[in-house]
Amino acid sequence: MFPLDLSQEAFSRIIPKVFESLFIAWAGTVIGSFFSFPISFLAANNFAKGIVSKATKQILNIIRAFPELILAFIFLPITGLGPLTGTLAIGIHSIGTLGKLSSEVIEGIDEGPLEAIKSSGGSKINELTFGIIPQVMPTITSYWLYRFEINLRASAVLGVVGAGGVGQELINQLRFRDFPRAGTVLICTIVLVLTADAVSAAIRNRIIKGKLVKS
Repeated sequence: MFPLDLSQEAFSRIIPKVFESLFIAWAGTVIGSFFSFPISFLAANNFAKGIVSKATKQILNIIRAFPELILAFIFLPITGLGPLTGTLAIGIHSIGTLGKLSSEVIEGIDEGPLEAIKSSGGSKINELTFGIIPQVMPTITSYWLYRFEINLRASAVLGVVGAGGVGQELINQLRFRDFPRAGTVLICTIVLVLTADAVSAAIRNRIIKGKLVKS
């Protein structure tokens, strides 16, 4: 693959695909975060009743049982080739994973603030708004960011099956045996992933510890 293809024509094809992978991962993470947040409360056994919590957890387990690649194959006949397929596959799988992680965070909250709200006559909504959400949001937000890092890697892989992103460009170049350009695609993908990891890690550390990661 060396020397790499560093021509302008190569970058004009590769860079849009790199950003497409970034957008697929971001959109999939937003879908997963948006739907998993309310579902996680139904899965938490200290918030929902026993049968509701158990049923919701089983649903989340079923969702997580299907990897993004399998979900992409399921959506391909419906949505066709392109980034929408990858976005839906990543988004749905993220619902299962984030829902489980978030429910565990909710189950581990400090009950003290809830008891104080109850003793002062607060409603269930008050408990949720002032007792639970302020406690869980920093950790859940860090999980969302960490899931974005994972989804970015997954979006590159999903491109291999035609679900959009930089993986699709990589397969095209390998199919035509243009190895120097395939090497450029790989390097661009690695740079994207490392950059996203560094930025996400800094934000997560800021949220949890209140300070930026020092290089």
